[in-house]
Amino acid sequence: MMRVKLREAADGDVPGISALCTEAAETLTRRFGAGHWSGIATEKGVRFGMRTSKVFMAHHRRKLVATLRLSTKKPWAIDRSHFSASKRPLYLLSMAVAPDLQRRGVGRPCIEQVKEVCRLWLADAVRLDSYNAPAGAGRFYAKCGFRNVGGVNFRGCPLSYFEWVVQLSC
Repeated sequence: MMRVKLREAADGDVPGISALCTEAAETLTRRFGAGHWSGIATEKGVRFGMRTSKVFMAHHRRKLVATLRLSTKKPWAIDRSHFSASKRPLYLLSMAVAPDLQRRGVGRPCIEQVKEVCRLWLADAVRLDSYNAPAGAGRFYAKCGFRNVGGVNFRGCPLSYFEWVVQLSC
C-alpha cells in the first residue's frame, strides 16, 4: 500500500482537485461509456463542496493522488431505511483517485483514514452510495470492510448503499 496522508483542502487546492476529479471521470467514461460518473468537476463545484462538506486530499511525493468529500448531513440520494440504526453517521459523498494510480494502493489507505475521521468526529458509521455498474466502486468498498445494505434504481442505473459501522471496544 502507498503511504498517503489525508488533509483538509484549502482554497488554493481547488484547481488541482477539479483537475483530478475531471481526469478520473474522463477515464471512466473512456473505459465504460457515458454515465452518471461522466461529469466534469468545475472549480465552482469544488468550492461549493468545500462550503457544504469537508473536502480532503491525499498526496504522495508531493503529487495529489486522491480527493474525497465527507459530510455529517445526509445527501438526498440516500434512503435511511436501508441502513442500521445510527445516531451520528458520516457520509462519504465522493472519492476520486488519480487514474494512473488506481489499483496501486492509494484508495484503501484513504478509506482507513476516513474511518479514523469517523472516530475523531464521534460518528458511529460511514455511509455511501456507489453505482452498481462497471464504472462503480462497490467491490472496492466491500474489500475495505463496508457492507452492502441494499440499493435503489437511480435514473436508470442501479445504486448500491454501503455502510461501515464503528466497532466499540470494551
